[in-house]
Amino acid sequence: MKYIRYIMILLCTCMTASLLHAQENTVSKGTSCVPVRTTSEEELAFRSGERMDFILHYKWGSINTDVGTATVTLDSLTFNGQKAFRCTASGRTKKFFDVFFKVRENFSSWFTREGMRPLKFTRDTYEGGYEARNTYLYKWDAAEPYIAADVYTSKMGQKSLQLPLTPCTYDLPALFFFARNMDVENVEPGKRYPMTFAIDEEIYNVYFILHGRETIKVKGLGTVNTIRFAAKLLEGEVFKGEEDMTIWVSDDENRLPVYFEAPLRVGVAAGRMSGYGGLKSPFTSLVKK
Repeated sequence: MKYIRYIMILLCTCMTASLLHAQENTVSKGTSCVPVRTTSEEELAFRSGERMDFILHYKWGSINTDVGTATVTLDSLTFNGQKAFRCTASGRTKKFFDVFFKVRENFSSWFTREGMRPLKFTRDTYEGGYEARNTYLYKWDAAEPYIAADVYTSKMGQKSLQLPLTPCTYDLPALFFFARNMDVENVEPGKRYPMTFAIDEEIYNVYFILHGRETIKVKGLGTVNTIRFAAKLLEGEVFKGEEDMTIWVSDDENRLPVYFEAPLRVGVAAGRMSGYGGLKSPFTSLVKK
């Protein structure tokens, strides 16, 4: 049941979790970010009060079952005198699977309402006895910007360190929301658009690939017009390497991640949106319930 751990990580971070890579590879300061339509609060794809619910599914041979749930919420507040959003993402295995491999994932991310610059990130994780806690503070005003990271894992103990910080570096929840503002009309299909994200004591390269538009049926949600993206998953302990993870986001102003699927070395993980609320724009891509 160790695969539940990796499935839950995919679920908790939903779209951005598809970008987890198995090797550290820092992006240089000269690298351009993913093109977005805007980072002005008034024109963002989301607003304070938004909520998204997800169900995680696992399939392998005769096993074909839902194994976990997650919720992502967004609110607004003032952080050190700056107007900010706070994203909270929490995920858990269902009660039955707790017996085999109990998982609890809790991420929180603070980022500015104007410009979407990350300010703080926390992670509190329990995965079958393994524990991990992160606290990041983004030091943008330093002569050489950096992330002040306080990291604990039950395997490595406590560490305080500085991680490199560029204008294209995010934590996973902040990257998730940043990517929802992608300027799809100016993204070249098949081209890799790089970003970086930080988690634990590492900085990772990530990239988005646009494949095109597609209408899909999402169980419990309905028929949705979507935009399909993918990311190459580097070969490692769990992921196959020769296949992409695929993410379908709603083809409307919300850019909601309604479904994703990732091939594992044993089986396939899939996540689907099961509920939502507080959307900034009408869910017009939901054409049939």
